[in-house]
Amino acid sequence: MAAGLALLLFGAVTAFLSLRLPIGTLRGPGSGLFPLALGLILIGLSVCHLVELHLTATTPPTDTEAHRDDGSAWRVLLFMGVMVLGTAFLTVLGFPLVAFLLMAGLLYILGVRRWQRVALIALCSAVASYVLFVRWLQIPLPKGWIGL
Repeated sequence: MAAGLALLLFGAVTAFLSLRLPIGTLRGPGSGLFPLALGLILIGLSVCHLVELHLTATTPPTDTEAHRDDGSAWRVLLFMGVMVLGTAFLTVLGFPLVAFLLMAGLLYILGVRRWQRVALIALCSAVASYVLFVRWLQIPLPKGWIGL
């Protein structure tokens, strides 16, 4: 329940902060349209999850083995923290570098530990997102000090 509420709050904050960026239109999207859409989708999915939890609520087992913490709540908090840091440094560092660092951080949180694999996946996803959003869709994303 706590993870669902945390994701709902995170989606709301993401949607709210994206309104500070130019939204644009569907024909000419601004840099705030994509984070707004993601925030709204996250809100919708977390509400669906919370409703499902409410509808299927049962009494918790009393066995202590069932209450063992697997660290998933900690990973959710780390995931949200990396997303907040990525958003905070987007205008300073620029989209390509933040996309790379964000993906690398998220892969590490999700359990990918080999740095070669993390670097390769993060580089490929950063290049692919840069080509897709900046070059092909011509969305004006922050360039930062890199100037890409």
